[in-house]
Amino acid sequence: MQQAQGQQAQETNAVVVGVDGSDSSRAAIVLAARWARDRDVPLIAVQAYSGERTLTAPAAHLAPTLCTPAEDERVHAESNLRDALRDALGDLADGVEVRAVLGLAGRRIVETAHRVNAQLIVLATRGSTSMLMGTVNQYVLRKAPCPVLMVPAGSASRGNQ
Repeated sequence: MQQAQGQQAQETNAVVVGVDGSDSSRAAIVLAARWARDRDVPLIAVQAYSGERTLTAPAAHLAPTLCTPAEDERVHAESNLRDALRDALGDLADGVEVRAVLGLAGRRIVETAHRVNAQLIVLATRGSTSMLMGTVNQYVLRKAPCPVLMVPAGSASRGNQ
């Protein structure tokens, strides 16, 4: 029975998209959603958060909650992720599995891909169109258990096509 459950977990075969809140993430979300829809597999959106509260937000904007600071940050990250999905996909965002995870983004994206037996990871690049990539993208490219699609910065305006 245990082996059957392990096999079932490996049969998920989803598409994983890393979301960082940047404008180029929108195009990555759109492309990942198309890939998942065309192959009839789940789309899982992952956004990592640090666990350290940012000090830039004025205290007046913080609503009192019953959550711990760490839980509050997870809820905030999950809300930002849902907003990015809704912005990119509209009503189709409701069908996307959302994972706001504590830790380093590259590591968490790769771990998620392993857990769901991802067939593809989709990431946005940042900055110029040079061949230099950020550390998250480099980490994912080196450690990914599946192909990785890098969506160039600046392709956000083409994301709806």
